[in-house]
Amino acid sequence: METSFSEIINGQAIARNQIPHLSFDDFRQGALKVVESGGKVVQFFGYTDGNTDKLMAVLRTDKLLAAGCDAPEAYLSLTSQCEPFHLFEREIAEQFGIRPKDHPWLKMVRYHPNYCGKKDVFGNDYTKDIPGNYDYYSVEGEEVHEVAVGPVHAGVIEPGHFRFNCIGERVFHLEIQLGYQHRGIEPLLLTADVKRLPVIGDSIAGDTTVGHGVSMAQAIEALTGTSPDASARIIRTIGLELERIANHIGDLGALSGDVAFLPPANYFGRIRGDFLNMTLLICGNRLGKGFVRPGGVRFSIDRDISRILMERINELEPQIKHVLDLLLLTPSVLARFEGCGAVSNNDAEKLGLVGPAGRACGISYDARRCFPTEHYGDIDIPENAKPTGDVYARTKIRAEEVMQSIGIIKSLLSRPIETQCVDFEKFGLASDLAPSSFVVTVNEAWRGEISHCLITDANGRIMRYKIKGPSFHNWNGLAMSLRDTGISDFPLNNKSFNLSYCGFDL
Repeated sequence: METSFSEIINGQAIARNQIPHLSFDDFRQGALKVVESGGKVVQFFGYTDGNTDKLMAVLRTDKLLAAGCDAPEAYLSLTSQCEPFHLFEREIAEQFGIRPKDHPWLKMVRYHPNYCGKKDVFGNDYTKDIPGNYDYYSVEGEEVHEVAVGPVHAGVIEPGHFRFNCIGERVFHLEIQLGYQHRGIEPLLLTADVKRLPVIGDSIAGDTTVGHGVSMAQAIEALTGTSPDASARIIRTIGLELERIANHIGDLGALSGDVAFLPPANYFGRIRGDFLNMTLLICGNRLGKGFVRPGGVRFSIDRDISRILMERINELEPQIKHVLDLLLLTPSVLARFEGCGAVSNNDAEKLGLVGPAGRACGISYDARRCFPTEHYGDIDIPENAKPTGDVYARTKIRAEEVMQSIGIIKSLLSRPIETQCVDFEKFGLASDLAPSSFVVTVNEAWRGEISHCLITDANGRIMRYKIKGPSFHNWNGLAMSLRDTGISDFPLNNKSFNLSYCGFDL
């Protein structure tokens, strides 16, 4: 397919002048052409170059494509013609005060003033230092009522507000308002020294430390001309798969608990701890903080650690198979999972769902297979797509990926993988980054596609650091799963997606 967008390589830095800089009309038409032909939006964001606001888009087909343009003060919304741009345009409007005309659902993504100090396009007055009003969707009728949940929850959970429009117990619409965890990560990354970037990256989303750490390390490596050795890439792959297993196991246990089936809930809770302890064994931290750094890893896997990991996995593997059978072959569990919270393939495509949430709706995309990094190019990653899009499909995807990840780790541990640990202090100041350059990294974390995008100025300073996690796509999938469903099904559906608050709010 011919397009005005140019092909780029995952994790490879290029000069900014090699990225097509189009008129806005050509940019708009090119982006719509790619996505309407089956492509997906990886990144679509604004940034400021000198005194000029610009737009940048990274799209994917079987390739990664990129182009940019100067940002108009207002423009005809892409979302009005093509749904996958919806949330990206809302974010650009919030951050840069650029109004997308005819956007069907223009409202805030997170509470904060526009980055550039421009007039707020949502009609809010930030000069009074109060949060703006949020225009909730509402349904009118004598028997229609709203149920508001959060942002403060009864359990130990991050803050988010859920507002249900219901008639009786049937849900017409669920609106999800986030932004309470907004920490200003992206602006912080513009002022931090490069050697501090990985420390900040470890805290983007605590349950995806390795995923974000690898994505950030790859971007910095590309801009510093650094390449980790083969063993370091294998160790990073093991770290990513351990993170995937621990979180999927935790979700399987929580799903068991939500349908009051406590034996697997308790077993999975214990087994999750066993896998977290494997990460602890490697790097001294159960969540992988400090594990990955630009240039490689800070901790090697010697023969003794490899032997211990293999012994623990061989002991746990039959236990996991047994508990999975207990969960997925119990009729009362299947009665709750099957048909619950189904999202159609058509809706999932329009929302751009990724990761297990997308694969449960028949979207086979997995960045490990489609845009492989680290050691994934030498690993056969199955497609795993399911047709039903319900809680059962989302559960089954997790179960299969746990067993597949165990196989991946065992195959990697069967070879010598010791590496020279990196001293990330050597990366020094931001001026060490390649000037006037652009890089995007795409990786498959346990929730799905993560992308980090860096743009540097003529002095090698970071001009824009854009992060997109899988929850950016998938929160609206949770809302769709509640359509015409009993409100009591919300906890089960919510857990079957298990999306990130802080990884969305940034």
